[in-house]
Amino acid sequence: MPYFNYSGYDAKGKNTKGTIEAGSSMQAVDRLTERGIVVVDVKLAEEKKGGRGSRIKLLPLEQHIFFCRSLSSYLKSGLPLADSLRIMSRQARDRNMKPVMEKLLAEVEGGRKFHTALAESGAFRESLWRVAESGEQSGTLISVLNEAADEFKLEDDLRRKIRGAMTYPIVMAVVGVGVVSFMLTYVVPKISELFEDMHQTLPLPTRILIGMSDFLGNYGLWILLAGLVAWFIMKRTGKKINMPFMRGITDQLNLALVMSHISTLLKSGIPLVQALRMASSMDAYKQRWLDAAEMVKAGHRFDKALEKIGMPEETVAVVRVGEMGGDLSGALTNVSDQCREIAQTRMERLSTLMEPIMVLSLGFSVGFIVLAILTPVFDLAGIVR
Repeated sequence: MPYFNYSGYDAKGKNTKGTIEAGSSMQAVDRLTERGIVVVDVKLAEEKKGGRGSRIKLLPLEQHIFFCRSLSSYLKSGLPLADSLRIMSRQARDRNMKPVMEKLLAEVEGGRKFHTALAESGAFRESLWRVAESGEQSGTLISVLNEAADEFKLEDDLRRKIRGAMTYPIVMAVVGVGVVSFMLTYVVPKISELFEDMHQTLPLPTRILIGMSDFLGNYGLWILLAGLVAWFIMKRTGKKINMPFMRGITDQLNLALVMSHISTLLKSGIPLVQALRMASSMDAYKQRWLDAAEMVKAGHRFDKALEKIGMPEETVAVVRVGEMGGDLSGALTNVSDQCREIAQTRMERLSTLMEPIMVLSLGFSVGFIVLAILTPVFDLAGIVR
């Protein structure tokens, strides 16, 4: 059985924390309640060394979507869970997906609950096995799998939109840097030898160009190596470069994703505090959602918590109306839709402006190099005449 970390208050009102073994978080809460502990938070503990083998790598979003859609379809057609998993394990062709399906099938056939098998596999997000637990408890597993698939599809679409908006600027930047680097390292050094034989004072643009060429020739390799090391470190640590012109778009997309995910979790029966903590991992500024969760746990209304962590006034207003009207999940869905529309408009505007800006930047760079090369040539022609 998996282990769960818990926090709460004992019979004397003192804060208590610990770890308990249980088949699910619901069972963990029941066992703790029997001990006289008022549970505040329960979450799955990290798998301990020496347990049941090494964890499988977390599957990408595409595999999460495929898993939820396929399993929901089989269950809806009337197949039992074990038979559905058996069919999916036979059909799996991906080298990462197949062992996951085989492990899930073995766990379920061995009598383990489905959400527990998902959690122990290590291949699926916490949000998936949490909603699966809720679906098993309420008998709505098919619907919660469909909702989870929709949520993962939304996140995948948002990521693709960001990559699409960044593709053109990155390609143009790479082409521009490549062209300029070639001219500075190959063309300019050959021409600079000719200029040295002139024994004439060169124009300022030409001197600047020769200086840039010498600098790149002396330190270009080191700059390239430093860039590769920095890229490798960022790849290992998971850090990303935040483009200033993309910050507003990214913030709107993150807010849309988090709000939509919280709404899905609430519909699945997950408490608000737990939903906030689970959704926080989708935001680069996850601490603000953790702070909101603590405020809600302390008794504050959700709209007040959002106001204190700096959410936009219009977002707080929509959430307040939904919370007071008893439809918080619907209000969060509306906020998510609004944020996506704003981000979409900004991305289209950015894409329209980025093309001429990048073309002008590349043209200016190449034009400066050509001007710096031709100016002393024209001066030499005038001297000869």
